[in-house]
Amino acid sequence: MFMRGQLDALLREERVFNPDEELAENSNIRAWMDARGIGGYDELLERASSDPEWFWDEMASELEWFRPYTRVLEWEPPHARWFTGGKFNITYSALDRHVMGPERNRVAYIWEGEDGSVRKLTYYDLYREVNRLANALKDMGVSRGDRVSIYLPMIPELPIAMLACARIGAVHSVVFSGFWAKAFRERAADAGAKVAITADAFYRRGKVIRLKETLDMVADEIPSLERVIVVNRMGDDVSMVDGRDIYWSEAVEGMDDECPCQELDPEDPLFILYTSGTTGKPKGVVHTHGGYAVGVSSTYRFVFDVKDQDIWWCLADIGWITGHSYIVYAPLIEGATSVIYEGAPDHPDPGRIWSMVERYGVSILYTAPTTVRLFMKYGDKWPEKYDLRTLRILGSVGNP
Repeated sequence: MFMRGQLDALLREERVFNPDEELAENSNIRAWMDARGIGGYDELLERASSDPEWFWDEMASELEWFRPYTRVLEWEPPHARWFTGGKFNITYSALDRHVMGPERNRVAYIWEGEDGSVRKLTYYDLYREVNRLANALKDMGVSRGDRVSIYLPMIPELPIAMLACARIGAVHSVVFSGFWAKAFRERAADAGAKVAITADAFYRRGKVIRLKETLDMVADEIPSLERVIVVNRMGDDVSMVDGRDIYWSEAVEGMDDECPCQELDPEDPLFILYTSGTTGKPKGVVHTHGGYAVGVSSTYRFVFDVKDQDIWWCLADIGWITGHSYIVYAPLIEGATSVIYEGAPDHPDPGRIWSMVERYGVSILYTAPTTVRLFMKYGDKWPEKYDLRTLRILGSVGNP
């Protein structure tokens, strides 16, 4: 056994894992620095720290702006306002600029359900579905600044709902589908949700989780709630309240697949995401269109080195900030092809993830230490059963 001092020393030990030379030389950040005459990463850090407005101006120039900003940052401690004077909407950079070019037919999402069902959506498919739902929300009276609570499992309708809200300037608030009724009520009531979007049910570890039933337990306790949109994921017969509830398919039926993108202030709120509530009442954290888009797209491009030929898979749930950032917004802004999986990573057996890496040719896999520990328990035999040659980069979210 380790003595306490030895263990502390091990925990403090810094371990550095350098990428191979070829990967580093052909990386996105190397090409970006070379184009600007920056000699290396240390030089970039020095310049960015001494002139942060230069750096963030460079990052923001990669996105599409309806009107250019006049100031990168207005800083009056403790308040910061980013990209003032500009007009922006994150969905224009995530969808419109791709559908106007040859990338419209690139696959945006490869979705696999826990039951083995598969759907693929191109950028053009996604664009049209987002616009139909955006028009349906407008038809329900949802407008700029209104809040929409989204209580959906990991199905394509989840990112579609988020993007539809953002497109019309509404503020989405995703509630993790693994939370129970009380957690949804707390978050939706606090946000003042006008509309909730949920599903009849979904699969988790082979079991059917009835999400609409859960929402119905607390819907009357959310004073602001006017309408509920229900995705028919399982084809379950669910209770529908007349005048309040409507199936997604009925809501979007006959809706135009073009919806003008609302031109917003870069500081307009994009979403409210609540903390887990483990240390007290859940706290709503607001992210805005401009600064959030610039931040997540630049980290995605440089940290993960995603290129056109890559197949990207972030194993997070969209109900958390990692999923918002690296399943929905950053990959779409950068025009990537992403995998989304509905169910448990080790169902029906611990080979599920590795079989999907093989089948879809995943080249960049982003996971978390919790998942790594889970699969360490199962041993090497499971990954060794599959062809994982396509993997070129493995990423992990932070965790002690």
